[in-house]
Amino acid sequence: MDYWKINSKNMKNLLLVLCLISVIGFINAQEKFVTKTGTINFEASVPSFEEVKATNNNVSAILTDNGTIVSLALVKGFRFKVALMEEHFNENYAESSEFPKTTLKGKITDFNLDDLSEDEKPYTISGVITLHGVEKQVAVPASIKIVDGEIYISSNFILKPEDFEIEIPSIVSSKIAEEITISVDFILKSKS
Repeated sequence: MDYWKINSKNMKNLLLVLCLISVIGFINAQEKFVTKTGTINFEASVPSFEEVKATNNNVSAILTDNGTIVSLALVKGFRFKVALMEEHFNENYAESSEFPKTTLKGKITDFNLDDLSEDEKPYTISGVITLHGVEKQVAVPASIKIVDGEIYISSNFILKPEDFEIEIPSIVSSKIAEEITISVDFILKSKS
């Protein structure tokens, strides 16, 4: 009886190891495209008031050949023209000490690496954006092309601070747009 228990346990461990090896092999078999220098811009400007605009040029992203995409930006990486505005953004709105990063984890609908060309094609990225500790399901448009083996992804969409529990004090609410325009640009290189 003990003989079967030992062998049964060993068999379970062996099966677990084999499953892990096959999963790792599958992930490693996928072609990956990466960048550490992607760009995210956002603008929350309102006419007649000071520009509320920032850029982060150190955004990381990984795209697999099956259309899975993940990106990460450090919130303190957003740069404003006015240093005081950057300080207020980090301390009062994004609370970047408590919530240091923003991520997108998603899938590009109907993505097929073989269909890409030097002509931009429209796609939709569906997934979850995490910002300020809040996750939000999104479906955003993207234009994608491939030039000399590098994949170019650009996207423009709108987010609302309230969707991420970011409170805008009433004293400045008239100076900050209710809808924030986001633009994203990635040039991803093969890392297979």
